[in-house]
Order: sequence, then C-alpha cells, then structure tokens
Amino acid sequence: MTNKLYKLMNWAKIEEITYSECDNPHELLGPHKQGSKMLVQAFFPGAEKVTIHWKKTGQVGEAFLADVPMELADEEGYFAALINAGKMAPYEYLVEYGKTEEREAHRMICGDAYRHVPQITKEDMDRFAVGVHYTIYEKLGAHPMELDGESGTYFAVWAPNAMRISVVGDFNGWDGRIHQMRRLGDSGIFELFIPGAEAGDCYKYELKIKGGLTYLKADPYGNAAQKRPETASVIADLRDFSWDDSEFLKKRESYQCGNAPVSVYEMYLGSFVTPDEGQDYANYREIAPKVIDYVKKMGYTHVELMPVMEHPLDASWGYQVIGYYAPTARYGTPEDFMFFVNELHKAGIGVILDWVPAHFPRDTYGLSGFDGTCLYEHQDPRQGNHPHWGTLIYNYGRPQVSNYLIANALFWVEKYHADGIRMDAVASMLYLDYGKQDGEWIPNMYGGNENLEAIELIKHFNSILKKRDPGVLSIAEESTAFPMITGSLDEGGLGFDLKWNMGFMNDYLDYIKYDPYFRSHHHGELTFSMIYAYSEKFMLVFSHDEVVHGKGTLLGKMPGDRAQKLANLRLTYGYMMTHPGKKLLFMGQDLAEEKEWNEMRQVEWQLEEQKENAGVQKLVKDLNVLYRENKALYECDDQAKGFQWMNEISANECYVSFVRKGEEAEELLLVVANFSGVPREITTGVPYEGKYKEILNTDAVQYGGTGVVNDRVKRAEDVEWDDKKQSVTVKMAPLSLSILQFIPYTEAELEKVIEKRIRKNTPIRKTAGKTTKRKQEK
Repeated sequence: MTNKLYKLMNWAKIEEITYSECDNPHELLGPHKQGSKMLVQAFFPGAEKVTIHWKKTGQVGEAFLADVPMELADEEGYFAALINAGKMAPYEYLVEYGKTEEREAHRMICGDAYRHVPQITKEDMDRFAVGVHYTIYEKLGAHPMELDGESGTYFAVWAPNAMRISVVGDFNGWDGRIHQMRRLGDSGIFELFIPGAEAGDCYKYELKIKGGLTYLKADPYGNAAQKRPETASVIADLRDFSWDDSEFLKKRESYQCGNAPVSVYEMYLGSFVTPDEGQDYANYREIAPKVIDYVKKMGYTHVELMPVMEHPLDASWGYQVIGYYAPTARYGTPEDFMFFVNELHKAGIGVILDWVPAHFPRDTYGLSGFDGTCLYEHQDPRQGNHPHWGTLIYNYGRPQVSNYLIANALFWVEKYHADGIRMDAVASMLYLDYGKQDGEWIPNMYGGNENLEAIELIKHFNSILKKRDPGVLSIAEESTAFPMITGSLDEGGLGFDLKWNMGFMNDYLDYIKYDPYFRSHHHGELTFSMIYAYSEKFMLVFSHDEVVHGKGTLLGKMPGDRAQKLANLRLTYGYMMTHPGKKLLFMGQDLAEEKEWNEMRQVEWQLEEQKENAGVQKLVKDLNVLYRENKALYECDDQAKGFQWMNEISANECYVSFVRKGEEAEELLLVVANFSGVPREITTGVPYEGKYKEILNTDAVQYGGTGVVNDRVKRAEDVEWDDKKQSVTVKMAPLSLSILQFIPYTEAELEKVIEKRIRKNTPIRKTAGKTTKRKQEK
C-alpha cells in the first residue's frame, strides 16, 4: 500500500468493520472526497483482488476512465483506492476470489452499497419515534427500487439496542460481514441499499449485540416470507399489481356501513379447496373463483378470512403471527393474494381480514427478544406473557410498537384493499389480568385491571382508520361487558363499528342443547339477548371457535335423533337470521357438517349430495336472500324501533313471536318460532290489521323438513291476543320457524273488513293517513 493511501486509513474504524462491529460503515466505505481526489474503500471478506470498473468509457474531467485496481489494506478483505478525480463516474466492483476447500475460484461484479444517501428522512424518524408514521411500512422493511441509476433493494429495520446489524441473503452468500448497515442517529433504525438484491431473493437480518452474541431474525416489516418450515423473509415488489376494483371501492361505504345487510362467510383458506396432488395448499388464484362461485350462490355479502398473515404453526390457523406484513406463502405470493381480493371485489364480495395485535409467538426468528432486549414485548413476564396461549404480549405503550401495529392494519386496508379489520381477542388486550391468577399481573397506575395502553392503541387505530379509510369496517371480537366497544370516540367509546355478540352465541347454544322437554326452564337464555341488543352494534356469530377443540359441530350440539338435530339446526339458522344484528357463519356449517373442523381437512363438500344436508344449505341460501331483500331485517337493525316482541313469555310452551320492522309500516315481518318438540297452532298478536303471508318456513320439504307450512295467507282476526287487538294463528311443526310478510289491505279489502265488522256490530278502529301507511300502535 502506498504511503499516501496508508495515511488516509482510519485503522480503528477499519477494525470495527472487519470484526463486524460497525454501526456506521458508510463513514469509511464507499467514495469520500479527499481534497481534489476521491478515496474509495470496500470490504469483501476473502477476496484476493478488487477492481473499480467504470460503467461508461470516456473521461471525467481530465481523468481517463480506466479500471482502477484497489489496494489490499487489510488481509481480511479490506480494499482502498485513491481516484484522481473530483467526482465519481458510475462504477461497479470486479471482485475475484481464489480457490479454497469450500469453493472454486470465481469472479463477481457488484455495485457499491455504500455510495447512497439514506431514504429515511428526519421527519420519518421523528414521526416514528412518537408513533404516528402511518405508512412506516414504506420505509422499514425491504423495498426494491432504483437509486442513482442502480437497481437493488433498500433495507431498513428498527433495533435500537443492537451493536451491529447486517443484511444477509441469497445476494451475499449469507455472510454478515459484507453488508453491514448504518444506524440513523438515535432513531434506532438501521438502513442500507444493496445493488443487485431483487424480488424473490431470501434474506434475514444478522444482529450482533453487546457480549458478541450474533443471531438471525426475519424482517418484522417483510412483505413476503418463505413457506414453512423455512423461516427467511423474501424480497417482494408490491408496486406492479394492477387493481381494477375501483367501482366496488366507491360503493363500499353504502354496501357495508350503517344498517346495510351484512352476512359473512368466515373461512380458512386451506380448507376451502382441495389442492392438486403433491401440493399442500391451493394457490390464492385457484381459490378465488371457487370462493366467488360459492359465496354468490349462497347469497353472502362478505368473506372473513382467518389470518392470512405469515405464521409458523398450521395448528394456530394463523392466530400466532410472525410476518405481520406478509401474506402467508402457503397459498402463493403477495401478488397472488392481491389477485384474490381484486377478483372478489369485481364480483361484489367484501373481504374482511382477521388481525391479531393481542399476542405474538416466541419463535426465536421472530419478534421475541428482537435486538437482544424485550423490544416488542414487556420485560416483566407479568406484563409480557399470555399463559393461556404461551405467547407474548406487545408493549402497547412503546410508540414504535404501537406504530408497528396500527400501520400494519392500515397496510392491509391500503395495500391489499381489505374492506374490514376484525381485531382478534380484544378482551385479552383490555384486561391486564386476562387469563391470569393473582400475582401473575401488575395493576395499572390507578390500581385497576384495565390495560390503559392497549385501550389507547385501540382508540388511536379506530380514529386514524376512519380518517384515512372511511367506509372500512372495524370489528371487535370482545367477550366481556366492557362498555362502549362500539361507542363513538368523542363520547369515550373505543370506536369499533361492530362487536361480535358472544353473549348471544353462548346463551343460544346453551339453550338449544337441551331436550325441548326441559327448555321451559331456560327460556331466559333464549330471550336475554334482546335486553342488551342495543347497548352495542352487534354482529351475531356462529364462528370457528364453536366447532373446534372437542366442541363438535353445530349439528352435533343439537339434541335428539338425526331428524330432530337437523330440525333444531334449521330453527337455529332461522332464529339467527331474523334476530337483530349482522350475521356470520363459519364455513361448512351451512352444510350441516358432521365432523369437527380442523386445519387438516377440507370442507365436507360431499354432503351437498345428501338430501338433508343439501336442504340445510338451501335454507341458509334462502335466508341470505330474504335478509338482503327485506328492509325489515336490516334497515333499523341497531334501533329499538326495528324489533318488537309479540310474545316472549310463553316459556312453558317454548315459543316466541316477534316482528322486525323497517322505516315504513309495510316493511314488517312477523316471526314465529316453535322451540318445543310438539306441533302447535300458535296464536300471536300482530301490530297491524292486514294480511300475513308466509314467505319461509324451516320445516318446508325443500329444506329437509316434514312439510308443515302455511300455504294460505293469514288475515288478522279481531281476536285480542298478546295485548294486541288483532292476531293470527300459525300452524307450526316441532322445532320450526315461520316468517310471514305483512301485506296491508287494499281499499277494497278494507271495505269488506268494515262491512264484516258492521254485521258483527264491532266498533271500527279509526286509522290515520292512507290505509297502506298506518301508524304503529303504541
């Protein structure tokens, strides 16, 4: 090495680089101006020779662009050259390696990773530090791009307590010495642009912490990952997909918000389609058309996908997430999943994604102990552990962690066009003592058990979601009586649009499991849901949680012989679809599946060939159509005026009757449900005089029933019943439900009714307004 070049070397810093302990390699590596010349330094461990090769011929100033051999400054592979020019023309390195026991002699060409300025600004760092950088996923992670004429990938990761971080991957032989990253100020962010790293390359971060421990971590912000059991992140380019769902997105708010009819098909992607031979799973692109065909046929408005984010354990069904920003590779690439959502939107189907901010797994390649400290989780196990699931709890009070989660939900909405985010296990977030015994948790600053930091995160998320993406649903799976889950943020609520009505599900299933002979003693469990029906905006669910881990199927929960089980199930679906609240049914239950679900099996599609099962399927289809076409079932869904009991007190007879109402008087349905095991002729009061026509009966032959239906239109009789002056009598099979549509009298029909009353010397009730617009009795 020339004496002049030797004197320019910072040997202490060079040693940091060669020992892989440098957090600012850009200070030395790459081109740096030295007076009128350029000092270029590079580190290629094990290289014998490095040459600077100009990409273009000609001259720069007075200097002719001839290749410049670099001098070996350190035998570990540290090279340097002094260029007789005031600026650098476009260049690359020619690197030559000698033969060793492990490899043949070879030569490689690569760009200089250390000649580029950071792509993360001071504003980015400041916003991230306080937790309000809602597109931080565009800065952190791995992003293919072109910088200064070079194609490559920009990497950035937050790990403030690491001593050194390198990017390792297919592009550098997984050698952590080659691409050491630069720490950006005190932000805790490390970054590096690597020329030649491209979409499809696998990579991880190699972290070295104080004490010398070195280990690999997957990218918390990685947009793709290897298929399990492999654990590397994969560079993905999300810029190229061409969306054409704009028409659906324009109409989305009216399609699903407020009191629009929402009927959700909850599904696990791996169970819907049988993969080709030799494959574990079908591709998103193969699944999409089959989902569309079935959902359209059945009349559902939305699908809800159990978590599609990358996860290591199949048996977690996606609820133990490792790659929060990556669709699972089980079903294909990020572009494949974009195709899936795009196709469903074009077919008019909404897509709701399950999202899990409540906990994360301990897998060592993931977030746990990320930078050698409890960065994403709490250090104290009383705050950071979930004994129920053996997982870790996020430190919601750390701004960068809350930013990670909030930006993640927005990512799925804004990058993948999700129409709703269903937040999993909200109860476990709200309570510090959830699933814990005394001594296993720490009270909040006021001595209570509420997790104030989690509550703030939830409010923050719902607030920013409504500002950035109005019309996207925010849904809480919350199983306690925590107040105002769907209350407005301005009034102190959490701001969700909907809450899963776990109370309805649990109470109803407790009730229906009894033999009809004993149901009279449990009648309150059937009717209790209407006492709190308007305390929140609810979604009624029979979800996957009720048909796993030894709980059997919905059909299996029903008492009696097979015919009675099927009748009870049809009754159950009829009651759910006519009860106030949005609807959700887990896949396979609309087929009356007979085997408990698990992630290893497909939906029992063969049951479509069985008459009884096909009958249940047709019932669910017709109920969905009825629900979507009748305003009485959704227009006033979250208002007390939309529902009225006719009879909820006949516990001994095990029946109920009620009406569902829309804004107009004619938009009214009468529902009569016989939960007893014997046939009945049920007389029920009605709110209006007029005709009542049965439009669905769960005992119809086409649904697998015995055919006890009411073919003739019922005219309200002047017989007082249930505190109403008119009533109708409905013939009911055991374990059946009837839905009757109110039809006002025409003027001619009303004249005949009046004449009949005169003949019977019955006083005529005065009515206000048009006959077809009678006001409801108070």
